[in-house]
Amino acid sequence: MAAVGTWGFSQPSVERIRSLITAGGHATDAVEEAMAEVEDDPKTGLHIVGRGGFPNSGGVLECDAAIMEGITGRFGAVAALRGVGAPMRVARRVMDRSPHSLLVGEGAVAFAREQGFTIEPNDNMLSAHSAKAYQEFLEQKQSVSGHDTLGLIALDNMGNITVGVSTSGAPFKSPGRVGDSPLPGCGLYAEHMVGAAAGDGDKIMCHCPSFHAVQLMKQGSSPNRACYTVVDDIIRRTAPDKCFEIGLIALNVKGEVGAASSVEFPYTFWIQGKDYVETSTQLPNSTEMEGTEKCDTCTVK
Repeated sequence: MAAVGTWGFSQPSVERIRSLITAGGHATDAVEEAMAEVEDDPKTGLHIVGRGGFPNSGGVLECDAAIMEGITGRFGAVAALRGVGAPMRVARRVMDRSPHSLLVGEGAVAFAREQGFTIEPNDNMLSAHSAKAYQEFLEQKQSVSGHDTLGLIALDNMGNITVGVSTSGAPFKSPGRVGDSPLPGCGLYAEHMVGAAAGDGDKIMCHCPSFHAVQLMKQGSSPNRACYTVVDDIIRRTAPDKCFEIGLIALNVKGEVGAASSVEFPYTFWIQGKDYVETSTQLPNSTEMEGTEKCDTCTVK
């Protein structure tokens, strides 16, 4: 059993996953519950996730979320979803109950309503902080900085592996904008008997880093080597001085964790046998020695 999350603010979520899977819970249920708790908390909107996140340029909060199991074909996502405080729960319903895999905009709202979710007015979705930031954006064209994706991976005691991602997207984005997060292979990917990966970075979409990392693990790479190889390849193709921000985490079915990034990238993890969640900070790939292999963060014994 193991769990890993992007950014330092994922620690409570990874702790929640730990408590659920050690009690015998399924990895998918654990990811959904842990993610929804963060999404529906206006305080974590500061990290650009869920309720309390920053709205689009029209003042409306639109959220993306996706969940994927290692079992083939088990994927569900929503994008540009309005009025739901925990979009991960809607993404899970898409995976479980919809004949489709990804619903967006009004279609996602209609599906959520059909599934019994309350569609709240936009004012309920914003926090005092995000509403003030939006007003400053209108008056001064002043943007904000922060992390725009929470990624979580869980491996339960039956060997099930599930990955989920959620974001309210780039602050003051264009209405209808969809980033990499809810797209399989880009923001997340999982394969049974291999592992899963989750990425964060607004321009990673065309590079399919999560899929690439899982395929490298399938070929025998450790999670850390897989992440490093993927990010290094992206840096080489975009030129080191022009590379965008990207952070990538991975977990294989052995319980080994890895991460790589083009920026300083804190992430949290837990492995079976430990009674606490650890935090580690991944330095940018460019600061690593060429050809070196960092030890994997952890291994289930």
